[in-house]
Amino acid sequence: MLLHIENVLSKDEVADFRKILEASEWVDGRVSAGEQAAQCKRNLQIPFDTPVARELGERVLHALARSPMFTTAALPLRVMPPMFNRYDVGMTFGDHVDNSIRVVGQTGARIRCDVSSTLFLSEPDEYDGGELMVRDTYGMRGVKLPAGDLALYPAHSLHSVTPITRGARWASFFWTQSMIRDDGLRTFLYDLDMSIIEVRKSLSDDHLGVLGITASYHNLLRRWAEM
Repeated sequence: MLLHIENVLSKDEVADFRKILEASEWVDGRVSAGEQAAQCKRNLQIPFDTPVARELGERVLHALARSPMFTTAALPLRVMPPMFNRYDVGMTFGDHVDNSIRVVGQTGARIRCDVSSTLFLSEPDEYDGGELMVRDTYGMRGVKLPAGDLALYPAHSLHSVTPITRGARWASFFWTQSMIRDDGLRTFLYDLDMSIIEVRKSLSDDHLGVLGITASYHNLLRRWAEM
């Protein structure tokens, strides 16, 4: 499931993030890549263990916590501390699949990467190129979202970032271990939850039909969830 989630960050929040990031140290983005991905990754990144990365990462996590759509789509159990990258002219990231397991900082804790997320921090008219290309059941799809919006997609998807030809593309990126490991089941629950929301617009919350499909949603989640 490839999903566009709007307004995870407000425009004022994006502007504040950009101001802080512009004054920060950037390093070669290959420091966080696996062996295969490092061969095709050309971008810049804020070191993940710096105070700036930790502060802004916490702010992203708080923003995700107030986003019902992210919770519905990802069904998060654990979220990797968000990181921040930048693509300048000529930079790109070739076709790759994200690592299945990642280690959280110096804690040694491991997280299974079920869901990948890119939170855009640049407006589409600030740069040319830089599309996030994700292969899903409908083929390769390009994603270029407004600043503050998030693209969410299965971590096992083949994806890439096309070369920048003008300007710069800034973003936060991170991975989620979902309570629902299987993307097909996760998509099914998302679609069911969206249907419940639509039905509740026409029927009262205590209508037997609403109660029935809501109970079915939670019973399926109870059956499939891993904690």
